Amino acid sequence: MSLKDRLRTEMKEAMKARDEIKLSTIRLIISMIKNREIDERKELDDEGVTAVLATSAKQRRESIELYEKAGRTDLADKEKTELTVIAGFMPEQLGSDEIALLIRESVAETGAEGPKDMGKVMKALMPKLKGRADGRLVGELVKDILGGGQG
Repeated sequence: MSLKDRLRTEMKEAMKARDEIKLSTIRLIISMIKNREIDERKELDDEGVTAVLATSAKQRRESIELYEKAGRTDLADKEKTELTVIAGFMPEQLGSDEIALLIRESVAETGAEGPKDMGKVMKALMPKLKGRADGRLVGELVKDILGGGQG
């Protein structure tokens, strides 16, 4: 079953269960997918859908951070619930150790020698991760590895 088919199936189940947050979150994702398909003038495969999901998850994480700083726990909680729904459709997230291993491989491939080569490493690394890791965490780990002289 494709990811889009799974989204549609779960949307129907959310309707039957009257799960408003899950339903609205899935509807929003499907809408984002359709918009991306219109922009790119082609139907998205699972990889494209995963990219849309990753973008949506990133937006939720940023919103949660902002709402918590502003003391709006009610809105932060809603965003957390939506993030949980989105995460259910994304590939399994990699742990820090797995990401660090991929970073070291990318450092070796690119010949990176220090923090100034972070862009090269990220460019080589991100296609390998494809929605399986938070970009902010990856950036921090790359900085640590390049700056710590472990690369």
